[in-house]
Amino acid sequence: MASFHVADASEYLAITGWGIDDVKLAKKAWVFVGQKCKKFSISPENYEFEVHAMSAEKLPFILPAVFTIGPKITATGDEESDRKDLEAQLLLYAKLIAPLHTSRSHVHELVKGIIEGETRVLAAELTMEEIFKGTKSFKEKVFMQVQLELNQFGLVIYNANVKQLVDVPGHEYFSYLGQKTQQDAANQARVDVAEARMKGEVGAKERDGLTKQNAAKVDAETKVLSVRQQGQGLKEEAKVKAEVQVFENAREADIAAAKAELAMKKAGWDRQAKVAEVEAAKAVAIREAELQMEVERKNAMRQTEKLKAEQLSKATVQYDTQVQESNALFYSRQKAAEAALFEQTKVAEARKAQADAKFFEEKMSEDAKLYAKQQEAESLALVGKAKTEYVASMLNALGGSYHALRDYLMIDGGMYAEMARVNAGAVSGMQPKISIWSNGDGAGAGQAAPAGGALQQMAGLYKMLPPLLSTVHEQTGMLPPAWMGKLPEDGAAN
Repeated sequence: MASFHVADASEYLAITGWGIDDVKLAKKAWVFVGQKCKKFSISPENYEFEVHAMSAEKLPFILPAVFTIGPKITATGDEESDRKDLEAQLLLYAKLIAPLHTSRSHVHELVKGIIEGETRVLAAELTMEEIFKGTKSFKEKVFMQVQLELNQFGLVIYNANVKQLVDVPGHEYFSYLGQKTQQDAANQARVDVAEARMKGEVGAKERDGLTKQNAAKVDAETKVLSVRQQGQGLKEEAKVKAEVQVFENAREADIAAAKAELAMKKAGWDRQAKVAEVEAAKAVAIREAELQMEVERKNAMRQTEKLKAEQLSKATVQYDTQVQESNALFYSRQKAAEAALFEQTKVAEARKAQADAKFFEEKMSEDAKLYAKQQEAESLALVGKAKTEYVASMLNALGGSYHALRDYLMIDGGMYAEMARVNAGAVSGMQPKISIWSNGDGAGAGQAAPAGGALQQMAGLYKMLPPLLSTVHEQTGMLPPAWMGKLPEDGAAN
């Protein structure tokens, strides 16, 4: 049979059993056969503790605190993730905390253990003075740390109230601190009374002295002000005179500038009048010259017309004769030109046919070369791709070691053999001179040095100099300085 269950406003239904994978939370639901339904309260509860903790100076104290703790019933936002987080928190509370509500002491002990643990950890990092003066920040830190631990049980702190710190019996730190504060306040009050009495007596004397000083100061300032006012008047008078003189000078300068400008304008007007007179005279002369030229041109035209009339009849007869002769000559030349043009046209067509054949031949040749280049480029691309794959496979086979791959490629490509060949060619043909000499002391590596070892070493050094200088001369051509001696003749170096 099925039954319908409804939870109160401050309750939820936790349903488990048939058809439900884990736990189903609801405010109202049908409960079928094979399912189990249990109500749990979501009302927050108050937990009052007296936490025993110890500061960084190993001073114990009691921290009375009241926490209001309950399950989280409202989402922090409107997003889908916020609603899922709220459901997860309620599930944790329903699984871990709700079954313990039958015995309130279990929940009390759980919350107390978390709060005491976090409070003791934070108190151990602070001195007693820091805890006492920073009660607000200490409370916020305890609140944050405890909330982090309660999140894993689906609980949230609605309110936290940390009361005044209390001494542990036998460790009266705060009472002694209060007595010290009271004694400091009493001593400070006595000091303040003495300072006030001293300030009253000193103030009276200071007032009398200040009165006399201020009177003398006022007199001196009055005299100074009077002298300053007189100097200011003289300064203003001199300033006005200077401004008047500057104004008069400016007026005189303006008058002189106006006179100069007038003289310049008069000179310009005179120049323009003279230029106009000259231009008028020249214009008359130019007009006379133009009219004379027109008369002469008319005379020349009259003479020309007369000569044309006289020569026209003769020219007409001569023209007709020359036209007939020109027509006959033009016809013969036209026929010859047409024959030459026909011949050149045929030659040009033959050359065009040859050029087209040659162009087709060259085009086919170039196409063949282009095709060969394309095939060569494709083969090079395939070779490059094969080399790339080969190098990548070799690098992978060598474990990604670039240096090992480089050494292998140099050996495979005969690089070291080529380097040996080049080095051998570089030193071939050289004929170095190697000289070996001995100082002839006759002492082996295992023989003991005689008693005069130092003198014999010096003697060996001097014996070594002649062959050394001779070798230097043979290989470099350099002679030793005169003060060191002269080299022996050839064959006597030893």
